[in-house]
Amino acid sequence: MISRVHRFHGHGSLRFVYQHGQTVRGPLTTVKFVVNGRRQTYRLAVVVSKKISKSAVVRNRIRRRLYESVRQHEPELTQPYDIVITVFHEQLATLPPDELNRLVRAQLRQAGILAAKPAQSSTSHGKI
Repeated sequence: MISRVHRFHGHGSLRFVYQHGQTVRGPLTTVKFVVNGRRQTYRLAVVVSKKISKSAVVRNRIRRRLYESVRQHEPELTQPYDIVITVFHEQLATLPPDELNRLVRAQLRQAGILAAKPAQSSTSHGKI
């Protein structure tokens, strides 16, 4: 679970991201994001509608899983972004963790939120 520092507080912040943010659409989620120069770190909100599942337990499970997935990629975040992930399918509640992480990583990378993979050098590091 991400720390309280990385969560949104209030509807004004969400409204700002919805009005001024860029969007990356995936098969199960949409990521809206905007750079927030007034912060030192990122903030994240996960929106799961009752249309996805009537059960609060399922909606909260989806939310927790997405928070955890983004938290695992925290060291790769390039700037202090405000990020809103909107869920479109209940399948995220049962998706295997590695597949969920791959989905989240691909969308964040497509958005430019995650740093590019560091290039592996082909030189050996042995003694000369």
